[in-house]
Amino acid sequence: MGCCLLIGIFSRASAILAWFVHLCAAESGGFISYGVDNFMTIGLFYLMLSPLPDRYSLDHRWRKLRSKNPHLLGFFRRVLQVHLCLIYFFGGVAKCLGSGWWDGSNLWRALIRPPFNLIAPEILIRLKYMFPVAGIAICLLEISYPVFIWNRKTRGIWLTCICTMHLAIGLTMGMYLFAFIMIVLNLATFGPGLGLAPSEKLVRATLS
Repeated sequence: MGCCLLIGIFSRASAILAWFVHLCAAESGGFISYGVDNFMTIGLFYLMLSPLPDRYSLDHRWRKLRSKNPHLLGFFRRVLQVHLCLIYFFGGVAKCLGSGWWDGSNLWRALIRPPFNLIAPEILIRLKYMFPVAGIAICLLEISYPVFIWNRKTRGIWLTCICTMHLAIGLTMGMYLFAFIMIVLNLATFGPGLGLAPSEKLVRATLS
């Protein structure tokens, strides 16, 4: 189903089956699943409901299928934007309420805990003074995400910062799939139309 979605063939049926099969796998493996499964379920849920196929899919080019109402894409993207803002905001609030992020101890424990201990302890000890700074930066980045990601002037900066944060998590802890999913969700949600003025966005939406 993932391959069909990637090339854009049988898009609607593939999206529904991908969401359902992934939901079954995630719920049946509760002891081994973690946050990435929840975010994949969220992304596939909105993809299942969004107007399909898009203009780059094989369904559109070969089978001449078109979405009945392409303007609904903006609505579902807006809902996903609000959803991501709530996730990051409350995640940041939860981090701020604990002391482990202010002094960097949570980052230390995360980086030395198997199987995420990819960096040698000697290197971590040398960088121990960076942990409080990184912990506070993560808290501020997440809790201010809903404010700066909506502003067109700061959206590119915040999108770059949040993607860099997830990339760093993936490289330092080996959580490559989690980093990839979060970067894809952020780029798919706030990447399109980046840097366009509101009037230009309206014209682009009307033409498409």
